[in-house]
Amino acid sequence: MNPVAPDTLQKFVKEQVQENISLAPFTSARIGGPADILVIARNADELANVAKICWQTGEAYLLIGAGSNLLIGDKGFRGVAILNKAKETQFRPGPEPGVWAESGALFSNLAHRCAAQGFSGLEWAATIPGTVGGAVYGNAGAFGGDTAHDMLRAEILTEAGRTWWTVEEMQYAYRSSILKRLPMKALILSAEFRLKNCNAAVIQTTIGKLTAQRKISQPPGASMGSMFKNPGEDYAGRLIEAAGLKGTRIGSAEISSVHANFFINHGQTQASDVKALIDLAKSTVKEKFGIDLQLEVELVGEWK
Repeated sequence: MNPVAPDTLQKFVKEQVQENISLAPFTSARIGGPADILVIARNADELANVAKICWQTGEAYLLIGAGSNLLIGDKGFRGVAILNKAKETQFRPGPEPGVWAESGALFSNLAHRCAAQGFSGLEWAATIPGTVGGAVYGNAGAFGGDTAHDMLRAEILTEAGRTWWTVEEMQYAYRSSILKRLPMKALILSAEFRLKNCNAAVIQTTIGKLTAQRKISQPPGASMGSMFKNPGEDYAGRLIEAAGLKGTRIGSAEISSVHANFFINHGQTQASDVKALIDLAKSTVKEKFGIDLQLEVELVGEWK
């Protein structure tokens, strides 16, 4: 492996490349150690160029969008952290409308923009904290909707170049895709979604109701979103609460007293404390109910 030099990256992205910078501010949980190099990709072309450099040199890289569903170790990440700020969007009006968006666009913002223009179909996404790329990667969903149902196709970068993948090629499952299940050199650059023409006021009313429902059911504060996938017909939060762990704290990390599938950072939280709570929840639920909880959050980087 030939480590990537900052000046090499700077030739491809016209943004200052930063070294040894904490990744905590770029995550929804505000937790994580430093990366060797942080580079900002402002569009899909820059994103593709940085990824190609990493592939060519064999350098490890970490793609960060909104930083939700991500827990970075306290020792940080050895390699290149790519902050995805590719946010361009294009609407396709007509009898069968649609929207194309780069992978760094916030999914919730995209849903609100669709609503404002009288396009229905992504109301459920108005409560999703991550990016379009994260949604495509993990088949994000809420309130009965998900990416697999509404996406038309995704633009994927591989070593062979840029190609469009269908929903069938993404091989979606619950909170998963082939990109998430199988390690491969592939990166999501953009995606296209189907929409429907509708009255903007009606759509906004629906979004308002879903947002209010989400605020009632989910706790405030810095977190990674849902920590575990729901097992089968049950709910991870119910199992953790039934195991008596609701409100449990290690350091300043807490299993939320509002919703037990959310782990809250109360300030200066160590990733190792969150990991200890994860291990506690998994072992206790397994012991009491015989169920193996599967993480929805990804653990990356180096750990103490």
